Amino acid sequence: MSVPRTVAEVMAQHVTLAVESIDRMYLNVYQPKLQTDRGVAAFFRFHRGQTFASSALMEPISAAFIRQVEAFVQEQDIPLITFTKKQRKDDVAAEHRARFTGTEGVLFVGKAQEKTPVFRTEKRTNPTTGQKYPWIVKSTAMVNHFYFYCVDEDFGPFFLKFCTYFPYTAKLCINGHEYVKRQLAQEGIAYEALDNGIRSCANPQRLQAIADGLSAEKIDALLRKWLAKLPHPFTPDDRQAGYRYDVSILQAEFSLTQVLDRPQTGRIFFEEVIRENLDLGRPDHVQLIFDRRVTKRTPGRFRTRVLTEGVTPSLHIDYKSTRIKQYHKEGRALRTETTINNTRDFNIGKRLHNLPALREIGFQANRRLLHVETISHDCAIGEDAFRQVNEPVVVNGQRASALRFADVTVQALLSALLVFRLLPRGFSNRDLRDHWAPLLGKAAQDITPGQMTYQLRRLRLHGLMERLPKTHRYRVTDQGWRTALFCTRCYNRILRPGLAQVLPKETAAEPELRHRFEQLDAAIEHWIEQQKVPA
Repeated sequence: MSVPRTVAEVMAQHVTLAVESIDRMYLNVYQPKLQTDRGVAAFFRFHRGQTFASSALMEPISAAFIRQVEAFVQEQDIPLITFTKKQRKDDVAAEHRARFTGTEGVLFVGKAQEKTPVFRTEKRTNPTTGQKYPWIVKSTAMVNHFYFYCVDEDFGPFFLKFCTYFPYTAKLCINGHEYVKRQLAQEGIAYEALDNGIRSCANPQRLQAIADGLSAEKIDALLRKWLAKLPHPFTPDDRQAGYRYDVSILQAEFSLTQVLDRPQTGRIFFEEVIRENLDLGRPDHVQLIFDRRVTKRTPGRFRTRVLTEGVTPSLHIDYKSTRIKQYHKEGRALRTETTINNTRDFNIGKRLHNLPALREIGFQANRRLLHVETISHDCAIGEDAFRQVNEPVVVNGQRASALRFADVTVQALLSALLVFRLLPRGFSNRDLRDHWAPLLGKAAQDITPGQMTYQLRRLRLHGLMERLPKTHRYRVTDQGWRTALFCTRCYNRILRPGLAQVLPKETAAEPELRHRFEQLDAAIEHWIEQQKVPA
């Protein structure tokens, strides 16, 4: 088996299984009517029939809820664990899952004190009568939370965390890959598990269909099912009056897992991708991946980070509150993962019914990232394509002069062209001028519109870009992108440093660089001498 040479070759020939799936989801389970001070006051005054709304009325509800949980733990003979500081809850859950033999049930209940938004009462004074009266206000406090770690027959492991203080907001955490594994097992489809993923499957088409079938309705049904099983802070009368929990999305991870035929393939892919794509976090590149326009007024941090854990690197790209992470999973799969921490980054609401729109954004971001990486790395062009650029062309009777490889003006033009690769809205005459002029050591206003029109015409007739219909904007073609990448990289990485090596010392423009090449050449010669077998 030959070693793959390009990212495109890895994607086309060395992926044995590819699966798009929701990974982890962290959901907010809340009472819509109890999110404001007015809503809380209405609950106590008009629903519960109290004269005044006060935090003192919340204490009996909290005490009753805690008693329910303690009684539930005793009746079901379930461990009640108090989490210690810095203790990893996932580790504790993993230990209990390893001992669990059933298909469904509560593993244990955890208890931890955490800071959370609450409602308090403060005394206010009537400006007319001077009398004091209570008033509900929002605040924060350190409050006990109960973690119900459970296993569901259809969803597998999950947890539901309840706050023990009014209005008893909860958090639901599920894992889409665990849901997929449960469904495959129920249908009798053989599969091999990858940590938080699937390594192989006897029916890949059905695998993807199951992953696509994880809907907002099924997640909501899971919540309702377990709200009926577990202790509930609100009474049946409260629920009958419309005080029912709703669900919003706090965090959602959308993953693309591509299992590779052997570890070396993934390692080669990742080393090449990281080397060529350290600039993907730039705003002009991020807007390509997320299909969102980024301007100077766009809030958030845009960056690319390469982190290494042991010997395994991972690529991280930030856009506002959203993160894309790409890493080599267990040495067997390429995992590309988009984590959306705020749906408002994409003008989408947080309610669970917005999940389909959010899925589309997350999965498209993964695909676009891979597309950018594939084209940016696999930029080799053939002899005919190279000559097409470096020689004059005639298209439909229109003649365009050659884009000479060694021409400084052309190199600057191609370098500027790379800034606009695959932008959804394309670029304008002025956009290109503003990037091209500084590369020539000029101000943008020093380049006339006629000069820019001439250059745009050359690029278009050579096939490096195309005009967007019914607009004055242009888009870089795939061939143009590859050509610009190939020519600029060869010029900057081979031609210039190579000439610094071969030119005489007195004419070398970069003596320090030439000296480095001399050291490298000497080291190579020394190594060759050491490898020679004695006659």
